[in-house]
Amino acid sequence: MKRPQPSVETILSAPDWHEERKRIRAIALDCGLVETVKWAKLCYMAEGANVAIFFGLKACCGLGFFKGALMSDPEGHLHRQGPNSQAVRMLRYASLAEVDAGAEVLRGFIGQAVALEKAGAKVAFPQKNSLDYPPELLAAFEEDPALQEAFEALTPGRRRGYVLHMSGAKQSKTRTARIDRCRARILRGKGLNDR
Repeated sequence: MKRPQPSVETILSAPDWHEERKRIRAIALDCGLVETVKWAKLCYMAEGANVAIFFGLKACCGLGFFKGALMSDPEGHLHRQGPNSQAVRMLRYASLAEVDAGAEVLRGFIGQAVALEKAGAKVAFPQKNSLDYPPELLAAFEEDPALQEAFEALTPGRRRGYVLHMSGAKQSKTRTARIDRCRARILRGKGLNDR
């Protein structure tokens, strides 16, 4: 059963990064973005498409741009979400003072995000279909053809999630254990993080 999305008011009342969230939100709305809630986070849209999302982590908060990889960033303000991130780039802030000091930079990136949407720009995902399956997964496919059939029936993103999770283990026995733990979910057609 899907959980209902929280309201904008519920998210705005959250204590973590409260003032920073309000300031970033004000800038985004002032730049003409449309606010909604997606993935239980404040999401900002332009041209009917998602362009940015607010995030709050332990050490920082900020705005992630869905097509950030296409943005011009000669001064290096944008950061990858993680080592496997292909498209999203984030502006990070550790305090309200940093948000205020970087307000014009934030406005500039929002302007770029809107321009990319207006231009219909698309991010190429070269790694999406070029997955290196760990040998333990290939062995599991040999032993259980139904597992391979179910795995190949998953969406490309779900397959990628599993391969990155399984390949992320340094030891073979850990990769095998991860495959064993994921087996039932794969056979049910579920992704690694699906409920």
